[in-house]
Amino acid sequence: MEKIINEIMTKKIGDIIVDAKLSKYTTYKVGGTCKLLVYPKNVEKLVELMEIIERENIKHFILGNGSNVLFSDSVYDGIIIKLDNFKDLEFIGDKIIVGAGYNLIKLSLEAAKKGLGGLEFASGIPGTVGGAVFMNAGAYESDMKSIVESVKVLTNDLKVITLTNKEMKFRYRKSILQDNRGFICLEVVLKLKPSNRELLEEIIKDRKLKRKRTQPLEYPSAGSVFRNPEGMFAGKLIEDLNLKGFQIGGAKISEKHANFIINVGDAKASDIKEIIDIVKKKVKKEYNINLRVEQRLVNWDD
Repeated sequence: MEKIINEIMTKKIGDIIVDAKLSKYTTYKVGGTCKLLVYPKNVEKLVELMEIIERENIKHFILGNGSNVLFSDSVYDGIIIKLDNFKDLEFIGDKIIVGAGYNLIKLSLEAAKKGLGGLEFASGIPGTVGGAVFMNAGAYESDMKSIVESVKVLTNDLKVITLTNKEMKFRYRKSILQDNRGFICLEVVLKLKPSNRELLEEIIKDRKLKRKRTQPLEYPSAGSVFRNPEGMFAGKLIEDLNLKGFQIGGAKISEKHANFIINVGDAKASDIKEIIDIVKKKVKKEYNINLRVEQRLVNWDD
């Protein structure tokens, strides 16, 4: 890896952190270390980095705000790429052109200030624009599919292409980016609707207050752990099994919302994973329902 680090530094690809602690870059505040974390300066430098990664056959992972991911406690023997420098923002009429590294909550607030509606559903999703597109993030019966016009993507063969909304193949918490893991979201065009600024800001304010009442925002977590089965709520299934407050090590099922696992202090990733596995088994045994994990599990053997 030392040779790779020297090459990345020589080519001035961007800032790097060697042996980065992943707990600093995930909202669960858990995880092992990664060999190298890189912040490419721009698309050209990202392409140069990907050329090195492919040539040396190094595994890699694109990490946004770390708000929907659970890394294991083991060393990630590869390169973590953060697109924090990809945060250009431009408003053109009712459209937004925004970089993949832009903060989604901040963007929803900026859109509201401009009197543009359609993005207020994202005002409580603590991810990046790129991560939201990747996952087709959503809430309040809306999602990225409803507002994305096009997405600029770096392909497996390191070409920059633009995909339309239809070509993105959005579905529930899915997009073409998950089917083609070599694709990297670079920039997004969103189409919103002119709306009343005061009304939008009031909606965002009310939903923020509701989240404070119903979600354990005072503790590190990664949001909802499981997807809701059709016609049901995962949190209700877990609550009915009397699992609220169930704890392993520093990880605990929230007593405020049963579909949240929180880090109440010095939790390990393995504590969280063990709770996830136990919940899945108990729900399967009691209801014959296979709960699907909404978060991405990275660097686990199983």
